[in-house]
Amino acid sequence: MSREGGCFCGAVRYELLKDPMFVQCCHCLDCQKQTGGAFAINALIETKYINLTKGSPTSTAMPTESGHPHDIWRCGDCQTALWSDYGGRAYLRFLRVATLDEPHAIEPAVHIFTRSKVRWVHLPENARMFPVYYEIDKEWPAESLQRRAQMREEARRSV
Repeated sequence: MSREGGCFCGAVRYELLKDPMFVQCCHCLDCQKQTGGAFAINALIETKYINLTKGSPTSTAMPTESGHPHDIWRCGDCQTALWSDYGGRAYLRFLRVATLDEPHAIEPAVHIFTRSKVRWVHLPENARMFPVYYEIDKEWPAESLQRRAQMREEARRSV
C-alpha cells in the first residue's frame, strides 16, 4: 500500500509513517451527508504517524447526534476532508481512505452503522457487519490493541 495521500487540488499532502491500526466502513447518516456518498471508509491511525509534507489543513467543527465533538480536517482550498477527530482525542485520527494515492489497496475490516446502509449497496457475504458499532477488544487485531493502549497511555501522561 502506498502510504502517501492528499487533497483533490494537491495543496495538502501527507504520508503515513505506519499502517493504520484498523479500517472501518461507516454507513451512518452523518457520513452519508458529510461525504455526499453512501458511506465513508476511515483508517484509524495515531496522529503522530501522519506526517504533513505539504500544506496545512484546517478543522471544521461538525454537529453530532451524540453531542460529542467531531472535527473534520480539510484542505483550505478545495475543502477535501482528509481526516476526522471524533471525541476531541487529538492523538487519534480517522483518515479518509479515499484521500490515499492508492485508496483501493485497503479494504475495511468491518462495516458499521449498517442499520442506515443504503439499501442498494450490497456488501460481500463474508463482511463483518454491525447495526451500530462493535466491541473493539473483539474485532481489532492484538497488535492494534497494543498500539491503542500505548497511544492512550501516552495521552494520559501528557495531561
